[in-house]
Amino acid sequence: MSSPATAPSGRATPPRPLARLGVVLLAVLTALAASIAVAGTASAHVTVASADAAPGGYGLLTFRVPNESDTASTVALRIQIPEESALASLRVQPVPGWTATLTQTELSEPLDNHGQEITRYVSVVEFRAEAGGGIAPGQFQQFALSGGPFPDADELTFPAVQTYSDGTEAAWIEPTVSGGEEPERPAPVLSLTAADDAPAASGDDDGAADDGDSDSDGVGVVALVLAVLALLTGLAGVLLGYRAGRRTVSS
Repeated sequence: MSSPATAPSGRATPPRPLARLGVVLLAVLTALAASIAVAGTASAHVTVASADAAPGGYGLLTFRVPNESDTASTVALRIQIPEESALASLRVQPVPGWTATLTQTELSEPLDNHGQEITRYVSVVEFRAEAGGGIAPGQFQQFALSGGPFPDADELTFPAVQTYSDGTEAAWIEPTVSGGEEPERPAPVLSLTAADDAPAASGDDDGAADDGDSDSDGVGVVALVLAVLALLTGLAGVLLGYRAGRRTVSS
């Protein structure tokens, strides 16, 4: 049986299958890291969710704001409420370290709220961090609004602008078209539950809000699983090739 090849220094060089194993392992680990990065990016949107919002009812809206910057903090969030999404009553849940400002706008058509005619509504809600505060890199914050009654619609859109401490802004205002690709910076969309499926709500009762990123998190899990399977398949193939090579040499 021939002896292993030696390098000029006299050391034995690793068998070729083992060298291939290192190359394949490096490639697969790189793909795995990329998949995880993509999954993290996909779930890093500003989103809105509610567990009890239904047409004609009242509920809690929770805006989830992750920080996408590696160096700057999120110091402000401006939420726009279009007239088609107008609520006759809207309240803000206080967030420690943040102040909230509400801007009202005249309605083109008044809203009816328990027999009372509403001619103005809250069209913009802005949360601003106190000096030195904000959402640091790698963190997220939730901002809650409570109100109603919700319009008779399947979903409502709330464009939002996220401001960073370095002066940059992320405008989450792009519409999402059904059946089309998700835009780079989609506006937060609230899906309203059917009246029969929603908990009974009267007045401005607050309820628990869900996480709001279940779809994006699901995509991330699938990408991670596929990457791990690719890693295991690559390792198995190289190891089988190495064993086959050893048997050939031995014979």
